[in-house]
Amino acid sequence: MASAENITEELVQLMDDDGTPLGTAPKAAVHTENTPLHLAFSCHVFSWDGRVLVTRRALSKRTWPGVWSNAFCGHPSPGEAFEEAIRRRAEQELGLSVDAIEPVLPDFRYRAVDASGIVEFEICPVFRAVAAADPAPNPDEVAEWAWSDPEEFRSAVAAAPYAFSPWLVLQLDALAAQGQ
Repeated sequence: MASAENITEELVQLMDDDGTPLGTAPKAAVHTENTPLHLAFSCHVFSWDGRVLVTRRALSKRTWPGVWSNAFCGHPSPGEAFEEAIRRRAEQELGLSVDAIEPVLPDFRYRAVDASGIVEFEICPVFRAVAAADPAPNPDEVAEWAWSDPEEFRSAVAAAPYAFSPWLVLQLDALAAQGQ
């Protein structure tokens, strides 16, 4: 009989290089020095007046602690639609309800290695969403947050990319290449 811990364990969808699902694995077991390619998502949240939400990862995070990043990221549960996963994760991580969810980089993928040696290796579609309120973040996830002018934010990332998550730097480059 499965324990309650096993039932609630977060699973990620493993993927082959062409994006075909290969099965699942526990999230905690996947993020290592040999992380297999898996499915994730990244979300940039905007206010009703066009400001972008930036968050600083909690210092207790296993990877990239204390760096600034986009609003939030996560992993869809096996069989979960991206929009549903985005709404779930926005609530869990930021205490935030989001609407107007739309893909902006549907084919984004990246591989990055943290100073600790932990690898992120993800097929990670990037989405944009809108929030009508300020976040009330989970302190285990987010140390700080701010609403920023998008152009000022891009300038800050360009000036000091080491202070930001590597996926954010890559996403902003890809968006700029598309004229976004």
